[in-house]
Amino acid sequence: MNTVLDFFYSLLELQNLLTLVIAVLVFFTVITVVAPLVARQDLKKKAKLVTVEREKLRAQHRAKLEEGKRGQLREKPKGMAAQIVESLNLKELLSADKARTLLRNAGYRSEKHLVTFLAARIIAPVALGILVFIYSSTVFADRVTPIMRLVLTFAGMGIGYYLPNILVTNQSKKRQLSIKGAWSDALDLMLICVESGMSIEQALNKVAAEIATTSVPLAEELTLTTAELAFLGERTQAFTNLARRTGLSTIKAVVTALIQSEKYGTPLGQALRVLAQENRDDRMAAAEKKAAALPPKLTVPMILFFLPVIFVVLLGPSIILVMQKK
Repeated sequence: MNTVLDFFYSLLELQNLLTLVIAVLVFFTVITVVAPLVARQDLKKKAKLVTVEREKLRAQHRAKLEEGKRGQLREKPKGMAAQIVESLNLKELLSADKARTLLRNAGYRSEKHLVTFLAARIIAPVALGILVFIYSSTVFADRVTPIMRLVLTFAGMGIGYYLPNILVTNQSKKRQLSIKGAWSDALDLMLICVESGMSIEQALNKVAAEIATTSVPLAEELTLTTAELAFLGERTQAFTNLARRTGLSTIKAVVTALIQSEKYGTPLGQALRVLAQENRDDRMAAAEKKAAALPPKLTVPMILFFLPVIFVVLLGPSIILVMQKK
């Protein structure tokens, strides 16, 4: 206890405090410099994944033509995770369709990712439960009763069961937030491309190339949609897949307009113009909502940090004069 207090007291010294502040500033400076480089590497990685996905679609299309079969061909993953999923029939027990939709929203599309996710939902509870039991039996053996140890073990198993789902859901929300932030600009670019006479495939390719620096997930989805338009038998299925993979209502509205244009030949430019205007209005309404919520959020910081400083500045000279007269 004394060691901990001595450590905190040493941090309060001026020299150590300055060193700590400088270290924090250097850390954030390094993060600022490294972040764009990491984003470029992520863009290259995503582009490589899109290329692999396009080649996979091409191979599936060739296999369908050669074998004369209908339906989507799926890869058969191998390994311990695949054996666990097959032996325990986890695809039916854990609702594989819902899990596949969730994984696609998070950017994981292959069957290998589904097998790993389903296996993790079984392996993680067991591993975390054993870890909690061993930890509570060794480190806290004299403080934890057997009943409490059992309760902690079951709690660890419950956390382990939901942990993969929480991680994938968090990744899905981050991805959707990135797509939603860049979708308004992408829709304006798509409108310009369509009205200039480009086909929908050329427009999607152009938008994907331009929007990649802003949102890598959106560029990835648009590129995959272009590949599916080239290889799928029904073009409307490619647009439907885009809406399913993203899971955003704004993209579903644009997909509906694209499908109607494909089926009935309706003018796509006019529909995109209306949707782009609605999207801009929604973004403005969301910005106004955030602006309206700022005053209540700033009340507590103002009281805690700004008002004491103002009182010191206003009353400090008077207090000093009164103390000098005494």
